[in-house]
Amino acid sequence: MNNGHTPKEQFFERLGAVADEMIEVYGKDFALGALILTARFVAEGKEPDGAARSVILTSENHGSVAT
Repeated sequence: MNNGHTPKEQFFERLGAVADEMIEVYGKDFALGALILTARFVAEGKEPDGAARSVILTSENHGSVAT
């Protein structure tokens, strides 16, 4: 995916592709909700220190953020 764009631009390209795929498969409302939950996940995350990665729970906790 190195087409002369900076690494940050490449992340935006990947994020856009994931969003397009979610819209195509599940619809716009799902994609928007997933991206909002992802933003919340990032906002509530801990500083990177080599610990295990956080995950967004999708079962009985419905969108809770576990760290």
